[in-house]
Amino acid sequence: MGSAAGLSEQETCRAFVVPALSAAGWGKEQVREQYPINDGKMIASARRHRRGPALVADYVLEYRDDAPIAVVEAKRTSVDVAAGIEQAKRYATRLGLPVAYATNGLEIWEIEIGGNRHKVSHFPSPEELWARYCEGKEITSDLERELVLAPFDNRLRNTDLTPKRPRYYQRRAVNEALLAIARGEKRILLTLATGTGKTMVAFQLVSKLRRSSWKGGEKPRVLYLADRNILVDQPKDDYFEPVFGDVVHKIGGGRAQRARQIFFALYQSLESERGDEQALFSQYPRDYFDLIIVDECHRGSSNSESKWRSILEYFEPATQLGLTATPIQEKERDTFGYFGEPVYEYSLKDGIEDGFLAPYRVRRVHLNVDLTGFQPEPGQLDVDGDEIPDKVYTQRHFEKALAIQERTDEAARYITDYLHQTNRMGKTIVFCENNDHAHRVVAALNQANLDVVAQFHDYVCSITDRDGTAGLELLDRFRKDYTDEPVIAVTSQMLTTGVDIPSVRNIVLLRRIRSMPQFKQIIGRGTRLCLDIEKGSFDIIDFVEATRLFEDREFDGPPLRIVNDRTDEQGSLIDSTDDEVTPDSDAEEVAEPDAPFESQEGGALPRDDSDGPVVTDEDEADAIQSSKKRIYVTGVEVFVWNDVHYQLQSDGRTLKLVRYREFVHDRVLELDLSPTDLRAQWATVKSREALRKRLYDQCDITEDDLLRKLDHPEVDPIDLLINAAWELPLVSRAERAHRVRREHADFLTSFAPEARVILDALLDKFTEQGASELSPSALRVPPFRQMGRVIQLASHFGGVQGMHGAIDELGKRIFDVA
Repeated sequence: MGSAAGLSEQETCRAFVVPALSAAGWGKEQVREQYPINDGKMIASARRHRRGPALVADYVLEYRDDAPIAVVEAKRTSVDVAAGIEQAKRYATRLGLPVAYATNGLEIWEIEIGGNRHKVSHFPSPEELWARYCEGKEITSDLERELVLAPFDNRLRNTDLTPKRPRYYQRRAVNEALLAIARGEKRILLTLATGTGKTMVAFQLVSKLRRSSWKGGEKPRVLYLADRNILVDQPKDDYFEPVFGDVVHKIGGGRAQRARQIFFALYQSLESERGDEQALFSQYPRDYFDLIIVDECHRGSSNSESKWRSILEYFEPATQLGLTATPIQEKERDTFGYFGEPVYEYSLKDGIEDGFLAPYRVRRVHLNVDLTGFQPEPGQLDVDGDEIPDKVYTQRHFEKALAIQERTDEAARYITDYLHQTNRMGKTIVFCENNDHAHRVVAALNQANLDVVAQFHDYVCSITDRDGTAGLELLDRFRKDYTDEPVIAVTSQMLTTGVDIPSVRNIVLLRRIRSMPQFKQIIGRGTRLCLDIEKGSFDIIDFVEATRLFEDREFDGPPLRIVNDRTDEQGSLIDSTDDEVTPDSDAEEVAEPDAPFESQEGGALPRDDSDGPVVTDEDEADAIQSSKKRIYVTGVEVFVWNDVHYQLQSDGRTLKLVRYREFVHDRVLELDLSPTDLRAQWATVKSREALRKRLYDQCDITEDDLLRKLDHPEVDPIDLLINAAWELPLVSRAERAHRVRREHADFLTSFAPEARVILDALLDKFTEQGASELSPSALRVPPFRQMGRVIQLASHFGGVQGMHGAIDELGKRIFDVA
């Protein structure tokens, strides 16, 4: 390939790599340069986010448009070609390609994914690589080749009118499903995490099939089946109708429409509304549909005994494709048993690593009564005046058999305080045990937020099956990105699945969850990114230890961090504890059934879980059945025992409980700055802002957290930071101001009397509020406003530049000593 020295990577590509590809027969339209694979992982903290580096392949070789078959990673001539091998392998693995190449212009290495790697003299031709691709994918028939090479449909548009193009994993999912269809497989499963675009996959798959020879010269008849209106209407309205138009039809009204090609239906609408009528699905011939797409297939149809399964069994001749984020494998409900193993999987962890899904933090909150239990005093009465059975009531009983009003109030107070600290208007979903619990939580949250409720009447709302059409209207408003209200949506199970709400910033768990699929679905309510409103991550507030399921091997997406802050007897935050997180050996594995659903034709909401006492554990049955009604109790002391912060370790799975002080210590030392460096940078306006940003972006450390969690409000944040990192003595702001007046009197008296008054007032403002007051912007508020406009104040220093210099010099003297 020739030789050269000192060339850049771009020059190497231009001089050697592109000519070598051209010599092998690759046309310009087949060589995709700087091919984007993902968006880069979101690196987020509670208030901001940024992206890590995106994966971008130097070159992707396409046999046809939208049909990549190999990756080429290029390095400059002066770099060993081995430096690109693992990178090329990583890209090819992501894209599902059997072969990749690494080159520095002087050598070419071929990497077989899962096989050998060796040096080659030249790149293979397009025909050679296509043959190898087919061999690796076991593609043997003309139909398989046709479906894989068919271009993807780019007729859908984003909000900015650019084409809505499928992501790499969606392309892989489509092609793997198409290959299974071409091979005659009748039951096919795709597993993609919530928020990763299963609807786009279904749309692209149908589009390719409609342009193929799968059914000879006929367009295939497709049925898209789900159990909620929103799961049917959203794909129909947003994806299929805009492209396919009048061939799309939603089945309903008891009449079998046959003059269309793409049908959408609820299970409920296909059943008979009255037992003496013929079910609507049976009005179609058994072989009428060629393809049935079953959305959220882990739900009702996964149960071998359900009525909905009978619909799928009736249309047994059709190819049936199941879509789900959470397959179930249980005795009576087995997604794999019906659809088989997934032909492609894309997990929550994958989505977070690629930057397509939002990462999250976890805050575990423990209320005292949940840890110690509640036992009534002898003869203690409930709110109805009945004696409370003498039992020890634990978290298992709360809200099912017994409800403590103060427990509800304390949870509402904590949620309200948390939103005050983070984002008062951050959309939040609260999951409760049942409708009754949801009703009481709404009342408590409303009471705790009367100041904002006065302006936004629907700030807190209930969205359960009880809420009917009003609930649907509130849900529609809640789903919109830019609506001011509702902000807090309280539900039981209704929002666990099938609702896209990208703007959700907080998931609050007040219901015990022991079903992994249900847990994944609930967490999935927050995983969608919404960068238009700067939502790049979300928070989970867990009152009921539901997030112990993160430690289950079935869970595939670990959090950024879990927080555990201790509080005193009054509920005030004091600090955090430090422990390794270990799986709870007593964690229950009892799976809860999904909530049943009523027909949604006519606007009915899906039914939440039972409203009465529920027996969930046999060993607790006697306690629950000791009363024929739920017991309501007041007058119980309830407070937050602690809330817990966990840090995700480098292995991507292990969680470690951390003390905030130790967290600060470890992160600050990574900056490689001395205490002197930190104080010097903190002293002046511009360098202080730069240091703030660095601490936030690299360390996830904020002034508010330092002051709140290290509990020394009289000390400046930089001194708290240095104390946590090096255990140097704390110096209060008042002491620093006193030292300046005593040890730097010459500096102060060097200014005119009017300027000295301003500097002295700045020292007072620093003592009261901290270094943020050491800025010209502070001169716009009292007491400076009474002294004159900023431009007038600057004149006492000889102008604006002189004023800026004086304030920075004051800051340097404040922070010049330890």
